[in-house]
This record gives sequence, C-alpha cells and structure tokens, in this order.
Amino acid sequence: MAISPDVAPNRILFAMLRVTDLERSVAFYRDMLGMTEFERETFAEANFTVVYMGYGNKDQGAILELTYNEGNDGYEHGTAFGNISLEVDDVFAVEAFLKEHDVTILRPAGKLAMTSKELGREYTLAHIADPDGYRIELMQTLKA
Repeated sequence: MAISPDVAPNRILFAMLRVTDLERSVAFYRDMLGMTEFERETFAEANFTVVYMGYGNKDQGAILELTYNEGNDGYEHGTAFGNISLEVDDVFAVEAFLKEHDVTILRPAGKLAMTSKELGREYTLAHIADPDGYRIELMQTLKA
C-alpha cells in the first residue's frame, strides 16, 4: 500500500552538505557554479551556520544547504553518497572555465559510453570536486 497523495511529501526542499570553510564553499558554488545565496541562518547556541543556495526561485527549485559546524575541520564522506548532478548547456565550456580556476576535474567532459535502455538517451558529462571533495556531476542531456 502506497502513501496517500493528500499526506505524502510534495517536493524535495534541499540536500545538505557539511563544509569545513563556509565562505570558501559559498564562493565556490556562487562563482564557479553560478548559484545564488538565498538565505543564511546562524544558530549561535548550537554553534552552526547554514547557507541555502541554488538557482532560480528558491520556493520552487531544489536547494543546496551548506552547513558549517564551528570547530569541525573535516568530515568523512560516506560510500553511499554518489554526487550532486547539475544540468548544463555546454559541459565542455563549463569544464574549460573551471579548469582556468583550478577546480579539480575528477572525470573530464565526454560522452557517456552507454545509452539509456528505456529512453534511448545519450549523455555528455563531467565530474568535478567542490572544496571539501564532494563530487559534482555536470550533465548535458542529448536527445535520442
């Protein structure tokens, strides 16, 4: 039995990443990936600050929450985490820009060597690392 639509969640609000240097991470997502800082909240009694970033309208799109916990200088990345995927119009142009700014390229831009069985889609993509080493996929979708 599935959850009833009148009580089910209706959208993903945000995904959260813990970061070791908040201003460095905000600058990366803003300057390298073109995100906007929507809101910032500091919870002094709990020693942490969150910054909500994303594209377009914060009330409709997916948001990335960057969380900085004072006094924590590193985190272990879990093996279950894959990547954050961002849609781009020209993955080669984005990769060239990021290379110029010394962003770590984990997988150079190129066509995926396989096609979706169900939809017949082909993809061109690249993978980069943010300042804390989180993997970000830059995805350019090609119509079949």
